[in-house]
Amino acid sequence: MIVRGGLALMLALFLGFSGLAVASQRSEGPNLASVNAAVAAVGEDSLVFGKNANRSVPIASLTKVMTALVVLESDQPLDEWLTFRKRHTPPAANAYTRIRVDSQLRRSDALRIALMSSENFAAYTLARSYPGGFDAFVAAMNEKARSLGMTGTHFVDPTGLSADNVSTAADLVKLVNAASRHPEFEEYSTTRYYRAKFRKPRYSLSFGNTNALVHRDSWGVSLSKTGYLEEAGRCLVMVSRMNGEPVVTVLLDSLGTRSPMGDAGRIKRWLDTGDRGQVAKAARRYEQEKNAAYAATANNTVSAN
Repeated sequence: MIVRGGLALMLALFLGFSGLAVASQRSEGPNLASVNAAVAAVGEDSLVFGKNANRSVPIASLTKVMTALVVLESDQPLDEWLTFRKRHTPPAANAYTRIRVDSQLRRSDALRIALMSSENFAAYTLARSYPGGFDAFVAAMNEKARSLGMTGTHFVDPTGLSADNVSTAADLVKLVNAASRHPEFEEYSTTRYYRAKFRKPRYSLSFGNTNALVHRDSWGVSLSKTGYLEEAGRCLVMVSRMNGEPVVTVLLDSLGTRSPMGDAGRIKRWLDTGDRGQVAKAARRYEQEKNAAYAATANNTVSAN
């Protein structure tokens, strides 16, 4: 594994370049509120730190990173106008949108608001506009996951509104590394505010970024996506500068809206100083409850087989 600069120093200090098991990494790494996590140097699939990094769990709207990657690699024109057609299946109960059915928006703008503001109707429309339609798009998502070696990942929809979209923290490092090769991700996912202009009829809507850290220049965020479902908890994938290096951070299943931001700060301090940090008791209880639930599910699965 090649990790540069400050990350190389921290990896030598905490992991000794020996490929220690996740349990050893957890005992020496930062204390996090997130139940599952992974940290890696950009461009490296090997982890600097992992916490339940190979556990497959719901990932909510982090799904949209794969959605955008499939769109960008399809070579469909970004300036093409897409029509927001009525969903061909009933929308999820939490699929709120302000976008009017039958109105149109350019593909580039649909990508932007899907990434920066997690607009679900935009992600759905990107999939519906794919050659072969919605089902072909979901198949392409799963094929891309296989090609990236994301063995703990499966998708059933492009929005993340389904809890059946699952992945692992380690798999999402691979996805973020692949996405980082496309400059559109930096532009679209870190846009702070955007006013999208629709046509037929003509109207506009304002959108804001769902990750507060993109508003802080000191973080140097170059890729960002948040997610939330009740089954998934609060989630975040991000590329930012930590200890002078670009770092991939994956945080899955946090208790509160601020927990992923707090965890990112604890990781940043750990890489810089070795300080492991502290998390609130409520977050510890949440982690214990979720780990017990995951263990019970795994045991039931084994018993059923």
